[in-house]
Amino acid sequence: MSETKSPASAALGVDAPRHEPAYVLAFDTANEVIAVGVGVLHEEAHAIELVAHAEIEARRQSNTQLIPRIDALLAERGIARGDIACVCVGRGPGSFTGVRIAMATAKGIASALEVGLVGVSSLDAVAWGVWEFGARGEVAVVADAMRKEVYPVRYLVDDAGAHRLETDRVVKADLAAEELVECDAVTSGASDAGAPEAGRHTPCSNSPRCAAELRAEHAARPQEPSCSGELVVASLPGQRLLLAGDALKKYRDLFAPCGEVLPENTWTPTGAGLLLALQAAWHSGECDPFDAVRHNPAFALPVYTRLSDAEENERARAARAAREGAAREGAAREGEAKPGVPDANLRTGVQDAEAVAHPSLVHSLAGKASAYEETSPAHHATLHEQSILVAPPDEQGISYKPLDLSHAGCVAALESRIMGSDAWNESLVADEIPRRDRTWWAAYASEGKPGEVGTLVGYAGGWVVDGDVQILKVGTDPAWRRRGIARELLAHVAADARNLGAQTVSLEVRAGNEGAQALYKALGLAPVGMRPRYYSDREDALIMQGDLAALVGAAEPAEESSRLVAGMELQVDASHDVQATAVGAAGVSRPLILAIESSCDETAAAIVDGEGALASDVVASQIDFHARFGGVVPEIASRKHIEAICGVCDECLEVAAKNLGMKSLRWRDLSAVAVTYAPGLVGALVVGVAFAKGAAWAADVPLIGVNHLEGHLYANRIGCPDFTPPAVVSLVSGGNTMLVHMKGWGDYETLGTTIDDAVGEAFDKVAKALGLGYPGGPVISRYGAKGDPRAIAFPRAMMHSGDLRFSLSGLKTAVVTYINGEREAGRELNVPDICASFEAAVVDVQVAKAKRALEMTGARTLCVGGGVAANPVLRASYEKMCSKAGVRLVLPPLSACGDNAGMIALVALDRFRQKKFFSFDFDAKAHVNLDEPY
Repeated sequence: MSETKSPASAALGVDAPRHEPAYVLAFDTANEVIAVGVGVLHEEAHAIELVAHAEIEARRQSNTQLIPRIDALLAERGIARGDIACVCVGRGPGSFTGVRIAMATAKGIASALEVGLVGVSSLDAVAWGVWEFGARGEVAVVADAMRKEVYPVRYLVDDAGAHRLETDRVVKADLAAEELVECDAVTSGASDAGAPEAGRHTPCSNSPRCAAELRAEHAARPQEPSCSGELVVASLPGQRLLLAGDALKKYRDLFAPCGEVLPENTWTPTGAGLLLALQAAWHSGECDPFDAVRHNPAFALPVYTRLSDAEENERARAARAAREGAAREGAAREGEAKPGVPDANLRTGVQDAEAVAHPSLVHSLAGKASAYEETSPAHHATLHEQSILVAPPDEQGISYKPLDLSHAGCVAALESRIMGSDAWNESLVADEIPRRDRTWWAAYASEGKPGEVGTLVGYAGGWVVDGDVQILKVGTDPAWRRRGIARELLAHVAADARNLGAQTVSLEVRAGNEGAQALYKALGLAPVGMRPRYYSDREDALIMQGDLAALVGAAEPAEESSRLVAGMELQVDASHDVQATAVGAAGVSRPLILAIESSCDETAAAIVDGEGALASDVVASQIDFHARFGGVVPEIASRKHIEAICGVCDECLEVAAKNLGMKSLRWRDLSAVAVTYAPGLVGALVVGVAFAKGAAWAADVPLIGVNHLEGHLYANRIGCPDFTPPAVVSLVSGGNTMLVHMKGWGDYETLGTTIDDAVGEAFDKVAKALGLGYPGGPVISRYGAKGDPRAIAFPRAMMHSGDLRFSLSGLKTAVVTYINGEREAGRELNVPDICASFEAAVVDVQVAKAKRALEMTGARTLCVGGGVAANPVLRASYEKMCSKAGVRLVLPPLSACGDNAGMIALVALDRFRQKKFFSFDFDAKAHVNLDEPY
């Protein structure tokens, strides 16, 4: 750990008397180094006085070391938590997990302290660190992006500070090196590129000319005062490009020819660099550390610069399918068969004749469709990927999916109807779709039939350039207007654009189109100019711009009374209402514990009081974001948790205050903070754990870790408060299938688990095979209710194995084999019978094994937990079995079957009473043994 009174002290510091100083806490974990900085905020001068900073090698342990390091640094300087007036966090780009650890922790701290959270670029912090080091000239910061990719950003660093020359982007390391070699030649004067043409302006790109132009533009500006207030002269031309960034640890030899490599202590963010970046943003008016409303922690988000792997693969597959279809169509026109090109379908991932692009696109698509594919990661097709475009329709029968090339003709046809002479033709639409810096979405109307793609009724596209997404097109079929389709499409485009690095949005709209202008104004866009005679009929175009964040949440909730957080409709107080009915109203009873659940694809929070009554419970489900992939995508889940966690917790506190009859309920009023720490998706768990750590530390209350599986056992107490062990528990969910002997609260023995798939997984995979979408459980139940469970004799795996283990893989394979056989025979699938027969095969084994477990243990109570506990056939079968056996059956309410924080809060209450608290150096875990105490 180090402290400094370095050049940064002079730049950040001001000689002013201190009176009750307001401190800013800054930190970053975007790479393998934890950087922490503390400074005093001087409001009148917009200056930050450096107090101390520390840089620590994390070695993939940021989540265990961050809070302890912050606590130690503040303690050394005698700074109390309550003296912190602002939190500053490095937003990346960098390691996705590392960036999220810092961001979630910062959100938790800022939320509990009720101060603003300002995000700064981690790369800017490196550049300011280079400035502090004393280097001057053009600097390329090259950060590691994994997958042989880097985040390269160039800066002009002079005595006045670090000036960014381009926006964030991600490129292959070898390509970045080639570009920077050219930049070095221009910088050192070894290139004959020459000065930029007079009057010429090009949007910030990846070319050396852009950098030369911006350098010339900067040199032409009047002398600027430095951060310390002194006038300086821009750096002299002729020196080599300077290199910094943690990618040099891996690619030093590759980038060495690009310029002069700076010392390794300049390669990563520093605490001082973070504070300098914050001060620069404060000087420019981009932020105000004292404005907590403007810098609500919910607004801060990481910088990603790219979509998730699943989304990139999705686009690559669509492009590849269209290219193969175009090639096959070309061969057919030449009278030849095209060997090696599979029949497939864009809904299932395999191209068929019906999905082939329009013949007029055959020749153009062969090259254009591969544009995205060539720059996307290599991958192998899986069953998960084959359901890529199966997105279930909403209540209006509309499904939203990325636009694929096979629908370019449909877009062009709709364009011609609604855009008149300004409509794009089919070739132009097809040229746009596969480009990496574009994002296109479409809306399809369907009747909800299995596997039905539907009719295209709307589309929208955007071009991400220089930190802005330019909305290229928005169109809705006139017959389908006034249903929120345009809003929803724009929200999807904006979400993709944000992940590609955009921060603002801009568009042109006809000056006379008052309806469209009203919509865009409602979405936060404002007029900024006019393009005279822009359209083909000479009508003017009104230019509108706005903050991208408002557009991301553009979709309207299903009901006026509903609230959206990060595009997810909140489910509020479902478990609280059930519990209130069971036990009656209760007053305020201490302790009050807020619990957080983020183990998979639900972001949830709940507050429990000392009597075990839930004062509030809030759940934001991500199902709609995962549906088109046929299952939960871990990276998307993590991103959505970061977006939603502040809003979910804020709502939880607000609702609890109302239910408890309190004027307000703040983090500082809580007795403890609890969080699910295992098992689950590590990237998802990390967000909840880091946020809870930050909030508990800032509120100075105990932190409680909870086993997610134990939470499902406690869920039975939500609807049945008098339930007590001993009991046998049937735990059935998307990730678990097990029988547990609950000897007492906290005393468990696992009797048997699945040896392959979980029950929920089997439901999802069968639903994929039938083209029913995700999640599979509810839709299979709906179809199964109309079918004959005895129609098809699917196997009952391990029914007579003599133990309590389960196997679902063979059953899943049998169902898929049956489906394929029926299709090959040309017979129409009887979906209800297939669903009912599959469901019966699953339930029969579950009931038989549970009965055996009751006999083995002598327990007189059976309870059920997990998402599949909501299955009506399973519940009815357990009721029938328990009635015959004279055993008590305890079922969680339907609202508490899936992942929720109410069950986590109930576990936390018992652990609070037992003083089983966690220290701040614990971490999330993907797997834990339920039988082992913790």
